Amino acid sequence: MAMSIGFAGLQRVLAQETAPLLARTAPGYGPLLEQPGSFVSLPKGFHASLLSPAGETMNDGLLVPGKHDGMGAMPGPDGLTILVRNHEISPGHNTIGPFDPGGAGIGAIDASRIYDPGDPNVEGAAPSRGGTTTLVYDTRNGREPGGLLHHAMSLVGTEHNCAGGITPRNTWITCEESVVGPGDDLGRARPHGYCFEIPATTTPSLVAPVPIVPMGRFNHEAVAVDPHTGIIYMTEDRNDGVIYRYIPVDGDRLLEGGRLQALAIVDAPSRDLRNWPNESAPLVPIKPGASFATRWIDVDNVDSPDDSLRYQAFDRGAARFARGEGMWYGNEGIYFACTTGGLTQRGQIWKYIPAAPAIEAAGPGAEGGGHLELFIEPNDATVIEHADNLTVAPWGDLIVCEDGLEDQYLLGVTPTGSVYQLARNQINQSEFAGAVFSPDGSTLFVNIQNPGMTLAITGPWQQGPQRG
Repeated sequence: MAMSIGFAGLQRVLAQETAPLLARTAPGYGPLLEQPGSFVSLPKGFHASLLSPAGETMNDGLLVPGKHDGMGAMPGPDGLTILVRNHEISPGHNTIGPFDPGGAGIGAIDASRIYDPGDPNVEGAAPSRGGTTTLVYDTRNGREPGGLLHHAMSLVGTEHNCAGGITPRNTWITCEESVVGPGDDLGRARPHGYCFEIPATTTPSLVAPVPIVPMGRFNHEAVAVDPHTGIIYMTEDRNDGVIYRYIPVDGDRLLEGGRLQALAIVDAPSRDLRNWPNESAPLVPIKPGASFATRWIDVDNVDSPDDSLRYQAFDRGAARFARGEGMWYGNEGIYFACTTGGLTQRGQIWKYIPAAPAIEAAGPGAEGGGHLELFIEPNDATVIEHADNLTVAPWGDLIVCEDGLEDQYLLGVTPTGSVYQLARNQINQSEFAGAVFSPDGSTLFVNIQNPGMTLAITGPWQQGPQRG
């Protein structure tokens, strides 16, 4: 009860402080305009084209699965863009899968390419329906009917593929936000909670579904690779999660193993960075701009059978975060969103600035580590509500997908923390996901998760947003 009263009082105080924050919003590309017959409201001069919606038959004969989520864009030959797109499907989700309806098409699949075919001893068990699709898109001719040249499944039989990240090798690491496994009542035949690597190719087909076990088994959300070191940073979508990194023995062969570590604050072991009011201790709020020296702690038993990695890491001194979700490398740092972080649990965005490459890759220890900064924490749903997937635009701003409770926006955030609107979902209240620019910067691709569609947004991106 004390916490409830304190939280309500804090909300009243914050409500009185929203006007100065709103005054800091930037004009961006201008006001959003309703688009009759379209899916999103956009600034003047912008256009959204629909491609690869759920249920459409792909070039491989399978159906586009629903629940479009995280996505990476990589360069192809002759100016083509190769998109690898996640599908966040789990058992019980009322959405179409690649084999629907009635399992059609599964007979044409090499059974060895289905990661989890389902436990034949469990009544009603079927293959897991999550995975990735690969799209080949002509960004030079994107608004014409021939923009989408090819799409096909590239990974199948995984669970709840939420986000991921691109690598310097033009591959996409897709993450399972699920730790279900054999013995549960879902009929799973294999354990889940892993990362898988998908190459970018103009002739996509199903990859051998080999989990990268050394990257840990937990509720993976997103990854970001530091191109200077090859270190892979990872978020965990739990209200009491931690931030991980994987230092591979060989950056080109992730399966060969490496070290899994968790982020900690120097001189503040087991620091809670959620900024949540609590009844056991007075809250000293962390303000945007606050910076913390960091160190990294080794994590053992990475193939956790009981989803306990975050507890092990926290007990050893790792910092705690509230639902780490989107993550992206840019501006010489790693940005990541904590969807329920902050005083009002509306979300935070952090930035980790690595140390010099030789020091960053050296291993655990307090000396010479990187720094962590609280980039923004609006605490105002009219500015940002539950930041989720994010990317860095060609001009250096963050592009943030909301996963809020009502209207859903695609937002830009300037390096100084000002926020502007880029798009609004005008067909329903489903979240935006997977925002990413084509390698040439001409097209912004983004998903509306339900009913499952990808949009290619073109317009005067090269002008850059107004700063106000």
